Amino acid sequence: MNTSTYTSQSAFDGSRLRVILLVDLHEGAQQRFLDAYEHMRSRVASIPGHLGDQLCQSVENPSQWLITSEWATAPPYLAWVNSEEHLETVRPMQDCVRDLRSMRYSIVRDTGRALPSTAGTADGVQAPVRVGDGVTRHALTFTVKPGSESKVAEILAGYAPPEARADDSTRLRRTTLFMHGNRVVRTVEVEGDLQTALRHVSRQPEVRAVEEALNPHLEQSRDLTDPASARTFFVRAAMPAVHHVARGGPEPAGLRRHALYYPAREGCGMALARLLAQQDETAAADPAGPVYRSTVFHRDDLVVRLIDTRDPETDPVRALGMHGARKAAVLSRLLDGAALGVEGPLSLDRDATRLLAHADMTLITDRRAAQS
Repeated sequence: MNTSTYTSQSAFDGSRLRVILLVDLHEGAQQRFLDAYEHMRSRVASIPGHLGDQLCQSVENPSQWLITSEWATAPPYLAWVNSEEHLETVRPMQDCVRDLRSMRYSIVRDTGRALPSTAGTADGVQAPVRVGDGVTRHALTFTVKPGSESKVAEILAGYAPPEARADDSTRLRRTTLFMHGNRVVRTVEVEGDLQTALRHVSRQPEVRAVEEALNPHLEQSRDLTDPASARTFFVRAAMPAVHHVARGGPEPAGLRRHALYYPAREGCGMALARLLAQQDETAAADPAGPVYRSTVFHRDDLVVRLIDTRDPETDPVRALGMHGARKAAVLSRLLDGAALGVEGPLSLDRDATRLLAHADMTLITDRRAAQS
């Protein structure tokens, strides 16, 4: 496929990953920070896929630090960073930090040192150069107490979009909320820096009012006025976008946004996300396909696939990302059908419509942020 005809991002391209943490310390916290870093470094060294890290201190401002780590590929890092073990490991460091910003990059070229041979690369190129659209995509997911679903849907439907402009370089584009049973999924699209946008949103009075109204209904309690509690909640709720692809050309008229819910069998979440990503990457080459744009979000054994399409029911097989009998069989092995109410092996023709009906999440609100 000609990469100039579509936009794409992926955690599954096989490239090495560079993770960058920009850290600003509280006054007097330097030694506690160094002790916490040594604890974290010794623990992360045993994680499969971790290749090494560096700790750097600013020469202009000694309270500012830089931590970089390198990983063989993105999936083992994502599995680690989304784990409860990671949350506990980094907690002592977070108590020392005034501000922290995390960034993740695929290594495209690496020069000036001997490199291990990597299949399919040449001249230091480690990953395909992808064409982006300037948008960062992210999702949050959490569950509410059974029986409160209708009240939660009412609260979320009343959400008023905040001011779009976060700063001169960051703008909130779109917020979409879905529910599947008692699970809520909120997706956001941001031009610029994601963390800046999320901080901007959290300060808006209308957003604070919605979050406060949700608190009594959450299965996992939180206190957003307590920075540690808020940080823990949002880390546990985060669902990173592991793959995104959109066909090139003008956007077709009449597109509607759907979120499809794919609970995975225990330990199969990453494999299921990878399968759907591969299917979407292939499908993007077909201009007649029903899905114009797709984003795969993954956390633990939960995968959510956001698609923009006219009507998924006209072609449920390709809308589900299960085109091909062999792919459908793999999907059947990875998917927790019982959690969806769809048990047994999947047949392309017989079960696609039924699976789509069970996987399609209920749209609560889909709003673009108000213009500044």
